[in-house]
Amino acid sequence: MSNTTRQPGRHFLQIPGPTPVPERIIQAMARTIIDHRSQAFADLSLRVINGIKTIFKTKQPVILYPSSGTGAWEAALVNTLSPGDKVLMVETGQFATLWKDMAAKIGLVPEFLPTDWRTGAEADAIESALKRDTAHEIKAVCVVHNETATGCRSWIQDIRKAMDAAGHPALLMVDTISSLGCLDYRHDEWGVDVSISGSQKGLMLPPGLSFTAVSEKALEAAKSASLQRSYWSWQDMIASNASGFFPFTPATGLLYGLETAITMLHEEGLDNVFARHERHGRATRAAVETWGLEVLCRDPKYYSPAVTSVLMPEGYNADTFRALVLENFNMSLGTGLNRLSGKVFRIGHLGDTNDLTIMGALSGVEMGLELAGVPHAKGGVTAAMAEITRATNQVRAAA
Repeated sequence: MSNTTRQPGRHFLQIPGPTPVPERIIQAMARTIIDHRSQAFADLSLRVINGIKTIFKTKQPVILYPSSGTGAWEAALVNTLSPGDKVLMVETGQFATLWKDMAAKIGLVPEFLPTDWRTGAEADAIESALKRDTAHEIKAVCVVHNETATGCRSWIQDIRKAMDAAGHPALLMVDTISSLGCLDYRHDEWGVDVSISGSQKGLMLPPGLSFTAVSEKALEAAKSASLQRSYWSWQDMIASNASGFFPFTPATGLLYGLETAITMLHEEGLDNVFARHERHGRATRAAVETWGLEVLCRDPKYYSPAVTSVLMPEGYNADTFRALVLENFNMSLGTGLNRLSGKVFRIGHLGDTNDLTIMGALSGVEMGLELAGVPHAKGGVTAAMAEITRATNQVRAAA
């Protein structure tokens, strides 16, 4: 018999990924595994490969790997670049930093544009760096669309315009791991060459699948790229995918879940999905502002609809606060990463989340602030309710 005290009700998983997996997706993944060399599997595979294109908004190939998004990072680099190539990256936070570190480890030369981790990638800074590169030694620009560690988004369409204004031929690579299925994203329209994502956030699946949308320009670059690749080869994947198969054993159960996730996103309507995330981001920030705390993202232009990072007051440890909230209210909040360790907690409002989920989460935070003795003003939850009610009335009036 367990000595653990049971906590009634469900656990509030308010980290910015992995996000809660809906019961409908869990049931889809519980199906019996089928022969991955059968026609039934090929039919499933082709449905999900074509389906995920509608989420990226692309007609170009989308490659699925049984991996985290980190694997897709590596695949993007090794398929398009050669040893010693320069890549322009922006230090928007922990995940941009990890991608930069990977580039260096595999033999690339990153130029890392610094930020204070409180903003998104600035298009003007990218344009200036590219204009300085008159010899076109920079072969790729790599940007994180939504920096999960900081709660800052970047505006990819502006970055594409900046690259065009600079007249630079570099590839544009975008990490959409915590933005796909949460924020509006348009691979083809925005002229992105490589878009990278993962299963465990806006797509509402467990970790284990990564996705890479690739342009014709990226596929052409892959023909002359000389970084070593085997498992990560796009060529092998695209050739097998054409008939619905994979060059290795695929993650069949996750593909069942992916098919259902794509269906659910379209049943809600992508525009409605994006509006829901924007609404929950506004409500969360309204609560934080009312509490008198500070959102890490310092410029409203870059506010994330998927996650809000909250700075703790001087002298208070965010991880101590998180532990108290977990113990008393059965809710997990995101930890601060790297230079933000102990300084911020993160509220995830992405994936299969609704208005009442967010209100419950913010109530837990406000009660936690009181229990922890963190200086704050009352009424954050009330402010969030007002924001959600305002947005709901606006939708009703427009109907």
